[in-house]
Amino acid sequence: MLIWAGFAMAAGAALTAWQAARREAAAEARHPPQGEILVVGSHRVHVVEMGRPKGSAPDLVLLHGSSGNTRDMTFRLAPALANEFRILIFDRPGLGYSSPLNGSGATIRQQAEVLRQAAAQMGAGKPVVLGQSYGGAVALAWAVDHPDSVAALVSVSGVAYPWTTPLDPLYRVTSSRFGSAVAVPLLAAYVPEFVVSRSLQEIFAPQSVPAGYAEHFGTGLSLRRGSLRANARQRANLLEEVTELSRRYGGITVPLEVIHGSEDDLVSPDLHAGGLARHVATARLTLLDGIGHMPQHVATDEVAAAVRRAADRAHLR
Repeated sequence: MLIWAGFAMAAGAALTAWQAARREAAAEARHPPQGEILVVGSHRVHVVEMGRPKGSAPDLVLLHGSSGNTRDMTFRLAPALANEFRILIFDRPGLGYSSPLNGSGATIRQQAEVLRQAAAQMGAGKPVVLGQSYGGAVALAWAVDHPDSVAALVSVSGVAYPWTTPLDPLYRVTSSRFGSAVAVPLLAAYVPEFVVSRSLQEIFAPQSVPAGYAEHFGTGLSLRRGSLRANARQRANLLEEVTELSRRYGGITVPLEVIHGSEDDLVSPDLHAGGLARHVATARLTLLDGIGHMPQHVATDEVAAAVRRAADRAHLR
């Protein structure tokens, strides 16, 4: 009996691995890299370059949030700024087509260092750096650790300060050793489409998901096993990392534009955006009335205006 149970478990694991690999291959075929792959040390970093030619306009780096990739920024925000900036959009380590650090996850400071080197490799030694959500924490780490390599910052719905709500149960499971080995392959193989659609709706609330966004973004890229593991570890470690980093924001001297939706239920505008406005002398806060967590898509003009203000305050234009 135990032998047959062992065979059944092995067969189930093999079927799950096959189904996950099949779905991953389909996602990558449908949404291949949009840019080029840089080699930074022993890591691969995917970068998409848009906008003005190198040297003809200010450099702007765009960093996506959790579970994201470069396609989040190429949907609306980068096209809105392409006539005024040379834009570099990076997949953060472990997500999109950038290779992971430390096995899967990476700290916000490690990510900032790798992406800073990648930007320098592309000839952007002192760009304006915009980070959305989790990417906002990476942008802050960039400025704290390498103040001479950033001209200005833009935090869009950015994470900045320690919070009190518990880690989402999904990330508690998928960041554990057992969850990484068992739950992640099951999610990659079998999570139904309606679950993905519902998740997107929750992220965009109270606004609707823009028409065409899901197909452009490529949700299947976020459901690959490597991406799920990297994202889970990054989310599980973020609170401790932000707690430590937030003690050093007083050293930020570059212009900081903070833009946040008043109805953001995922990243508290009062705690994070308000905290930056209160504690960083160079911060200027724009609170978007009625807007949720994704203003780069539903209030694109306002986010683009914040980028322009940051560049102007840094005397780049």
